[in-house]
This record gives sequence, structure tokens and C-alpha cells, in this order.
Amino acid sequence: MRAVTTPASTPPSATNGTDAAPRLGGVRARARAQFMADLLAVGRARLDSDGPAGLSLRAVARELGVSSSAVYRYVDSRDALLTALIIEAYDEVGAECERAMGEALADDGDPGRAWLAVGHAFRTWALAHRSSFELIYGTPIRGYAAPRDTVTAAARLWLVIETVLLTARDRGLLDGTGPDFDADGLMGAEVMDFAREFVAAAGSSGGEPPSEREVARSVTLWVSLVGAVSAEVFGHLHRMTTDFGRLFEVTLATAAAGVGLRVELD
Repeated sequence: MRAVTTPASTPPSATNGTDAAPRLGGVRARARAQFMADLLAVGRARLDSDGPAGLSLRAVARELGVSSSAVYRYVDSRDALLTALIIEAYDEVGAECERAMGEALADDGDPGRAWLAVGHAFRTWALAHRSSFELIYGTPIRGYAAPRDTVTAAARLWLVIETVLLTARDRGLLDGTGPDFDADGLMGAEVMDFAREFVAAAGSSGGEPPSEREVARSVTLWVSLVGAVSAEVFGHLHRMTTDFGRLFEVTLATAAAGVGLRVELD
């Protein structure tokens, strides 16, 4: 191949100065982003075949056609790859639920319909990405402890639910005061600290921090949603019904009624 030379009349800065450095940096950044995308894609595929506990950096490197040392330049351990996959999964399902909520509220503004839309978006994602769902909502991986880096991504679903409920409250669409008990002091300091950490991690700085009653509502809906989908994904409903979708909607509507949010089913 013929070497390309720079004409003598071309100023050095045109090829080796400030113009070249950004181009070189851009190429490297794109190459790094592409490799990381490929790494996560192979990691997801290995989750499908081997499960979270069987994830191996050596196997991932082999499938990518690179040495293990090349992979270690991007993730320094199997746990680091797991963390990246966990954050990716939380962000994916969080984005789907945010989109569903936004579209529903923009359509007719009904928080009850928005709650159903969020639930359907969550269930659709889980059924289409079972391994990722299992990774973030299934059995804990022995020897792995999720770092705080995962909190912001994990908070997205909870904040969607909280937004639906606060929208209903602000529009006078919550029946009564929700659960028929005094929530003050009932949730406990740990739960409240956890909820407020979620809000802070998501960068929510406006308004008052959530009250205990508001947290009780949102936690109830979050647990009901994750639990309902987990029961289906992990095969606990097969002898109960063949219409999983209808059972799911009734579950969501019943949970919503328990916290004072009215949902009308078709």
C-alpha cells in the first residue's frame, strides 16, 4: 500500500495540531464505545445461556475474539461486568416505563390509566428480556454485592410510580387518604432513608421529600408490580390461569385501589 505523505507546503498544524487531536480522540472514543456495546451484548447472550452465576470474562473474551487482557481494559472483573449489565437493564426498563407514563399522561391525563400503562410496559420488557429481568429482580448472585453505582438506575421505576401517585394526589384523584392506618412512624427510618436516597440519586431537587404515607403507597405498587411479573416469569401461575394478561391487570387494579388510586379496566 502506498504511504500517504503530507505535502511540504501544508502547515504542520493542519495534520498534527489541534485539528488532528480531536479527530483522533473521537475515533478512540467511538471505538471504545463500540467495544463496550459489543461486550455488553455478548454478556447478555452469556446470561441467556449460562445465567448470572455462570458469567465468565474468559468466555466473553473468547466469543469476542480477543484476549482476556483486552476485556480487562474495560471491566476489571466479572462483578464489574455484572454491574454494567445490571445498570443497563435497570435503565432499559426504566426508560420504557417513563415513556409509557409520559404518553399516558399526555393522552388523557388519567393517573390510573398511566399506572396500567407503566405496568404493561414493565411486563412487556420483562417477557422480552427474561435473563435481564432475572438478573435485576431474581435470585441474588452468590458472592456478588451490587455497588451504589446501581442506585440511580434502579430508582427510575420507583420514581415513575411515585410520579403517577403524586400526579393523582395533586389532581385530587386519590380516594381518601390511602391505606386505613396512620403511616407516620410505621415505615421505619431505613425505608424512608432508602426512598429519599432514590429521590436524591435521580436528581430530584424540587418539592418536599416524600412523606411516609406517600412512600407506603409507592412501595406497595412497586412490590405489587415486580411481584406480579415475577410470578409469571418464574412460572408460578401456570396452574392458576391461562390468561396471564388479565390476571396481571386485575392485580394492578387491586393494588392501586388499596392505595386510593382508581383504575378502570376495559
